[in-house]
Amino acid sequence: MIIRAKNKTLFTGKPLTDTQRANSELNMQELESGVLELKSLPRRIVLELTNACNLSCTMCGRNAADFKLTRLNMDWFFALEPLFDTIEEVTLMGWGEPTIHPQFIKILETISHHTARKYFCTNGMRLDLLTDAIFKYAVDVFAVSVDGAVPETNNTIRKGSDLEKINRDLKKIIEIKKVNNYSFPYINYVFCAMRSNLHELVNMVEMTADVGLEELKVVHLTAFDERFVSETLWDCQSEITEMFGLAAKRADELGVLLKLPYIQGEDPAGDMPHRECYVAYRDFYLGSDGFVRPCMSTPDKFSLFSTEQDFMDLWNSEQYRTYRKTVNTPEMHGSCRDCYQSSHCNWNKKGSYIQAGKLFAPEWEN
Repeated sequence: MIIRAKNKTLFTGKPLTDTQRANSELNMQELESGVLELKSLPRRIVLELTNACNLSCTMCGRNAADFKLTRLNMDWFFALEPLFDTIEEVTLMGWGEPTIHPQFIKILETISHHTARKYFCTNGMRLDLLTDAIFKYAVDVFAVSVDGAVPETNNTIRKGSDLEKINRDLKKIIEIKKVNNYSFPYINYVFCAMRSNLHELVNMVEMTADVGLEELKVVHLTAFDERFVSETLWDCQSEITEMFGLAAKRADELGVLLKLPYIQGEDPAGDMPHRECYVAYRDFYLGSDGFVRPCMSTPDKFSLFSTEQDFMDLWNSEQYRTYRKTVNTPEMHGSCRDCYQSSHCNWNKKGSYIQAGKLFAPEWEN
């Protein structure tokens, strides 16, 4: 099965409770009707646990911005805990590697006391240390970023990564899942396609099947500095079309779910700055520096999070209401015009591939 466009709904790995379903249905109704002051809670809370990382990926925006190291305060996390039986999902991801937060396992444990799904995105280098917690606290879904089907490619791009170790640890997790007949965790690879690794896409599909993962998600490289502009797939439509076609055929043969980005010239956003964006309705994003932001792919900040502030006042702040009103209109904020968020940006636009020289990340305050 091939998927291209991002859906407004979230991962559906386990049934929602009546409380969750009611909130999600109200949230969708408010989104569709364009209500600016919401009665519903977000469907997802996204927590950037840290902007630090244990790898040094060559193309990462961390190399092109001043990343003062920050870490999510556990008081902020616990202040949000009362929402975890109403929202659908707690997502642990951002600019850094979430699993290196010293309280990462405690965070999983805390969420496990509630009905919200648990999702995190990782570079995979600590999976051996997390295997017991993944099953003890029933992690619903996690994504592993790898950028090559052979160690030479992946480990060169993702400095500090070890593809063989990652796959060995993943196979152990898959084996535990099978032996115990668990329905969790759902696992997928995330592959950042660029000129130096696009040729390995078919092999990535085969590796996905061999390891036993359900899905391979492909995203285009966005270059954050001039050094990697030549690695982007801007103006490479013929090469992409050929490789996507071969990968899709192989994925169909092996039963792998393949998620592909749009090809330049085929994005339904046409000439718009970005595709329809609904994160200001669906997601509440808290950065590791304590600032509430619209999403991780913007330098914009709304306000500092406060454990004393009523959540609904924060969720319906003037900044949130303005974003909901303007994000899909000509009055959208300037950073939205340069959207590079893989699910919402317009892949017909050069700016989605190249952010060099632009302010793409917040000014970190620690």
